[in-house]
Amino acid sequence: MKERPLVSQEEILKQREYMRLVREIERRPRSYHIVSMGCQMNARDSETIAGMLEEMGMARQPVREQADLILYNTCCVRENAENKALGNVIWLKELKRDKPDLMICVGGCMTQEKGMAATMKKRYPFIDLIYGTHNLYRLPEYIYRCLQGREPVVEVLDTDGEVVEGLPEKRESVHTSFVNIMYGCNNFCSYCIVPYVRGRERSRDPEDIEREVAQLLEKGAQEIVLLGQNVNSYRGGGAEFANLLRRLDRLGVPRIRFMTSHPKDLSDELIAAYGDLEHLMPSLHLPVQAGNDEILGAAAAGGET
Repeated sequence: MKERPLVSQEEILKQREYMRLVREIERRPRSYHIVSMGCQMNARDSETIAGMLEEMGMARQPVREQADLILYNTCCVRENAENKALGNVIWLKELKRDKPDLMICVGGCMTQEKGMAATMKKRYPFIDLIYGTHNLYRLPEYIYRCLQGREPVVEVLDTDGEVVEGLPEKRESVHTSFVNIMYGCNNFCSYCIVPYVRGRERSRDPEDIEREVAQLLEKGAQEIVLLGQNVNSYRGGGAEFANLLRRLDRLGVPRIRFMTSHPKDLSDELIAAYGDLEHLMPSLHLPVQAGNDEILGAAAAGGET
């Protein structure tokens, strides 16, 4: 099996040091508000972002207009998602006019899209920080640079991405917990932008996943939802995903679910797991876009669907 790309623990320690440095800055933002758009993967990323911001000494502010830092975690799977994100960002220009110290950050899939960061920098110079999906873990460093230089930071990495372990998190729910098991996609479907903004497939080690789930169970989790752009191709597909489900079932997770899975990677081992595993819920989430060749052809040609 190909070795997974992994962000080094030295880099994670470096980012934790930036968290400490931001926390010690007197004029740092004291509160944050995250607007999370799109899929469950983005929602899970927002929990990591919230964890890092709280490590930097900020508290969640439920009212967007009252926050010192506003961060948009964007989506670009459909054009209207981009339009919604950009429309919200434009509105912040007026808010920043009244609150000049307001820090505005924009990240996620939309900013990772080719050319989008440069376009946003030109059109929306009031944005303080623009970053992509592959360098989310460097958010503390970028915020520190913004606070020290009072200059906008724009950094989007053109890579296939890495696996990141060891970042703080702030969970939205105690009872239902999202757990990433892999990132990216290798399918390159004609209607989908995911491989271009989330990178190629890379999977977490099962030991790291099992450790995270065990910790969530200790905190009272009743349902674990495994996430990935294509979960059943975990570690290359075949029996690997079913083996992971068996490991988590033995931990005693009350309910196990997963999304999203691709029909071509539905293995015999996974089918058998539905009959064998006590805690695997009898549901299967499939990314069905359309069953009509004409509709898919129009999508591939850039037409309306």
